[in-house]
Amino acid sequence: MSVEIHGTVSEGWEPIHEKLVSNFHSLGELGASICITFEGETVVDLWAGESDTLGNPWNEDTIAVVNSCTKGAVALACHLLADRGLLDLDAPVSEVWPEFAHGTKSSITNRMMLNHTTGVAAFREELPQGAAFDWDYMCDRVAAEEPWWSPGTRNGYHLMSFGWVAGELVRRASGRSLGTFFKEDVAEPAGADFWIGLPPEEHHRVSALQPFRPGADEKFSAFTEAFLADADGLQGRAWRNRGGAKGDSPEVWSAELGGGGGITNARGLARVYKPCAIGEFVSARQVQRMTSVSVATECDAMLLLPTRFSEGFMLRMDNRRSRTGDHDSVNIREGAFGHVGAGGSIGFADPQLGLSMGYVMNQLGKSVLLDARGEGLVDVAYQCADAQHS
Repeated sequence: MSVEIHGTVSEGWEPIHEKLVSNFHSLGELGASICITFEGETVVDLWAGESDTLGNPWNEDTIAVVNSCTKGAVALACHLLADRGLLDLDAPVSEVWPEFAHGTKSSITNRMMLNHTTGVAAFREELPQGAAFDWDYMCDRVAAEEPWWSPGTRNGYHLMSFGWVAGELVRRASGRSLGTFFKEDVAEPAGADFWIGLPPEEHHRVSALQPFRPGADEKFSAFTEAFLADADGLQGRAWRNRGGAKGDSPEVWSAELGGGGGITNARGLARVYKPCAIGEFVSARQVQRMTSVSVATECDAMLLLPTRFSEGFMLRMDNRRSRTGDHDSVNIREGAFGHVGAGGSIGFADPQLGLSMGYVMNQLGKSVLLDARGEGLVDVAYQCADAQHS
């Protein structure tokens, strides 16, 4: 298979071009973009392949749903509000959202909302079809939900509920909807084509995600095995009971789904993390909270693999050499922070190197974290960055 790579690569960053070609030749890439900034300058901005299975090209302005990379975008909004003194991450949620204190949730803090320790990780009772697109209804359901474990005693990835929980904090602290605040105060100042709630007039640019198609003897992650085995368990409820916020449709694109509905490309991800990489987004004290381990476990209650989070961001969790369990990883370095999206996308900043990176594709992999495509690009990006300092 031959593929034409479009865009620009600065001197010393050519191995990224080579790795992207390899992803198409050997790892089943369909359409993708990769963008890297280093010390404030864009050094890689590449795109290639097809935007669909009909042969239409992935263009410079093609965008796609980035799944849980959206959580990193929401976390950026929360930390910006905290840095401005509008959101106290150590205060109880009930100070800004009194209704949330229902039942056993009165002790939950805003910080716990960001680090996946609240226990409000899924909805037990069936959500009506289309409920995900009714913000007030979903926030009422979140506020009424009882935790799956005692808040603060363990962490378990909040698959979709994170978006309504953290998003409502943004709305109440800023006085604007999640998507509006993110657009006006994070994406637009960064020059990022990144949306949480895509206007209908932009829908024509979206490359729909292509599902992963397992082979006959495919081995799945523990998370996947769990939701396939028990529809009423934690994983089953989180994956299946989303009120219509599943799949790739114009309704999903337009909704403000902070748990996984953000739409952008690699350039958008690299640009929203660029100010973080060069110390221009928030104060050094706030960056310390974004880069420091807030919670870590050998077995995440939801994902069933080792995870490490700061307040809203994934940190380094390289499980590729694990002798037990899944090898799904986030192979950024210590001191870096960002978020992956199920199926393979990633955006992150490494303030120690002045590096930011985004990778977005339309062919989903089977991993809940990164697969070999993204892992390889991250590894090569670090190799190139190191060479710049040698």
